Order: sequence, then C-alpha cells, then structure tokens
Amino acid sequence: MADLSDAKAALHHYLKAAREDLIWKLDGLSEREARLPRTATGNNLLGVLKHCLNVEAGYFGPTFGREFPAPEALVPLQAFDEDPQADWYAREDETKDGLIDLYRRVGMFADQTIDQLPLDAPGRVPWWRPGGQDVTLQRIIIHVTSDLARHAGHADIMREQHDTAIGLRRENTNIPDDYDWPAYVTKLTKLADRFG
Repeated sequence: MADLSDAKAALHHYLKAAREDLIWKLDGLSEREARLPRTATGNNLLGVLKHCLNVEAGYFGPTFGREFPAPEALVPLQAFDEDPQADWYAREDETKDGLIDLYRRVGMFADQTIDQLPLDAPGRVPWWRPGGQDVTLQRIIIHVTSDLARHAGHADIMREQHDTAIGLRRENTNIPDDYDWPAYVTKLTKLADRFG
C-alpha cells in the first residue's frame, strides 16, 4: 500500500486504482459483450477503456514533452476531425485483450511520468483552450483521476446491466452479501411511486 500521507503517492494510488477498476469491469466478457452498446449513445465497456487509455497517454505524454513509445497504437488527434467518437469504440482490428494490454503499457508510461517529475512540474495541454493550457503534474493527476473515476462509474452501471456483476473493487466489492436485490428494488419503486 502506498504511503498515503505523501501527497504524490496518494494521488498516484487513486489513479492506479481507477485504472485497475476499469480493466476489472471487462473480466470474463466475450469480444461481443465488451463491445456491445449499452446506452442510447453507444457507450460500451471496451470503448470506455479505449477512451481512458488514450486520455492517460495524452495527458501524461505530450503534456509533459513525452511520447508514448508506440504512438501508432493510439487514436491520433486528427482522427477526431473525421469521427468525434474515434476513441470510444474498438475498431474491427482491435481486440479486448489487445486493448487491455495496451492500457497496461500506457499505465506504465503514465506511471513513469509521475515517478520522474515533481508535482509542480510544468506542462502544457495543447488541446485545451488558449489561456488555460499551462498546468502542473499535480493538476493533471487530479484531472485524469477524476475522469477515470467518472468512467469507472459508467462501467459499473453497464456491467451491472449486462450480468449484475457489481462491486467497488476486485478485492473488496463493498456490497452486502446475500442481499435480496429484487425486494430492495420493489421497495424503492414503491417509495418513488408515492411521488407519482
């Protein structure tokens, strides 16, 4: 366990946890199940993972003058001109296992950036609006962790809708054992109906 009394270690710990939670949500899914749209806007578990790996590669790479060793594996910025959703789905030539492996490599790359730089290291986010592009490593760790946590929440719901697999973390679901979920849903529905 990281020394959470150290600010950099604490920030890095929560970033890594969010990353692992996203990967965990794909456990046991087939290619089709991982890719299948689960919302009206096409959100899918593998697409969320692909988006997040591109987020980490960008924010912990070019923002600090670094380039991911295999840039061809990432979605280039110009791809968004043609398809604004380019990093939200796996192409036919990409696989679940391949994208998980890529995310682990991106994670190691991001971790190197964090390990090598102090929290006040300056960076520049070229795709942000002029006047707001200058950042520090601390701000980027917080920004990316927040983004990943939000998408991990999306993944939680999509996975629950697929097969009722729920939980906070692989090692601690934080969910009551042997709970009567149908009775709970009925209880909440009756409560909501009182306001209808």
